[in-house]
Amino acid sequence: MPNLLVRFAFVVFALSLLASCSPQQRPDHLSVVQERQVLRVGTLLNPTSYYFDHDQEQGFEFELANEFAQRLDVRLEMVPRFDVNDLFILLRRGQIDLIAAGLDRTATRDALYRFSPAYDVISQKLVFKQGSRSRPRDLQQVTDGEIVVVEGSSHHQYLQSLGESIPTLRWRATRDHDAVELMRMVVSEEIDYTIADSNQLEVQRRAYPDLSIAFTVKQRQQVGWALQQSQDDTLYTAVVEFFGDIRTNGQLAYIKEQHFGHVKQFNYVTTSLFIQAVEDQLPRYRDWFQEYAGPLDWRLLAAIAYQESLWNPRARSPTGVRGMMMLTLPTAKAMGVTSRLDPEQSIRGGARYLERMLRKIPARIPDPDRTWFALAAYNIGFGHLEDARVLTERQGGNPDRWLDVKQRLPLLRQKQFYRQTRYGFARGNEPVTYVGNIRRFYDTLKWLDEQGRL
Repeated sequence: MPNLLVRFAFVVFALSLLASCSPQQRPDHLSVVQERQVLRVGTLLNPTSYYFDHDQEQGFEFELANEFAQRLDVRLEMVPRFDVNDLFILLRRGQIDLIAAGLDRTATRDALYRFSPAYDVISQKLVFKQGSRSRPRDLQQVTDGEIVVVEGSSHHQYLQSLGESIPTLRWRATRDHDAVELMRMVVSEEIDYTIADSNQLEVQRRAYPDLSIAFTVKQRQQVGWALQQSQDDTLYTAVVEFFGDIRTNGQLAYIKEQHFGHVKQFNYVTTSLFIQAVEDQLPRYRDWFQEYAGPLDWRLLAAIAYQESLWNPRARSPTGVRGMMMLTLPTAKAMGVTSRLDPEQSIRGGARYLERMLRKIPARIPDPDRTWFALAAYNIGFGHLEDARVLTERQGGNPDRWLDVKQRLPLLRQKQFYRQTRYGFARGNEPVTYVGNIRRFYDTLKWLDEQGRL
């Protein structure tokens, strides 16, 4: 019996040693990210996802990913690439945690990766240069040229899926250019057609108004983040909860408005005339915009002047405002302007007046909303802007967000609303259009400047 007890004790001891030497259970993905204290996000370098502006990280996907990283209380590390295929390789190898690059959710991708809830819905358009050829109505009519798409993109997958169903269709995929470059190559007539996502196309048409839509190739494509297929749901669950929360609390709509709220409206004539005016008229006044901008971006001041007067120093409205910055007589006097028709004085006076509006906006409101509020006040008056902010708060909106306030400004035209306000009736739809136009002109000027075209 003693020997049996000894052998039993030895077996228990041996098993305990084996248990202590067995590999520990692998930590879940979310725990790995939190222990690492870094969220690694793959993305594409382009004007809609991720880019640098004066060495500062910018872009819609960057803003979303940064919000998610803050939620996890970790540092964000963006891993940019020019080719979407490279991002999928990094994801499969575990070198990034997820891809945030405006990815269309397709059946092929769904079979390989796990997608977040859709945070946008886009369409895909066949694009050609305005006036270069007759507009085709469907792929059957694309007989006078070749379609070029990015290799590995959803556009590439779609064309592959057609097989030989349209024998006359000519197309090819390339890894030498990204989607934005292909759109620019359409304008320069280096290629005939490309397929573009509607959100990217809207941004590019501000600088290239000759990009023309032939027809919609695919409707209502969901856009989301891509993660590895895995039995470990921890990071995926955190992503799902994140998108649910920011959709509910309005943060998703707010980030969208900051980046794309002003690009939905496109007018070919207006955009073409603006780019022509940049070449013909802006050089005469650029030095004054730069001199008097002060803490403002001179390109913003120039965009305001174009919206006000089309850079016409002798402009005049039926209401009596005059000059480059379209100042009222009382405002001109208050800003020290003796002649509203003198372009230098008008630019100086307009800059000072905008700075005054900026100082009136509550200090707690950050940019860019602070600037959009100041522009609205420049247009409609600070009092009417405050009426709209009060109305926004009464209706449960956020009075410090331009997204919320711009939805209430048009209500100042309706008696049931303006009779509740201090300053009464106002054409509240006008500052909404005004701010949107200036934002488009400003973005175009920034882009042209970056390209060395100013």
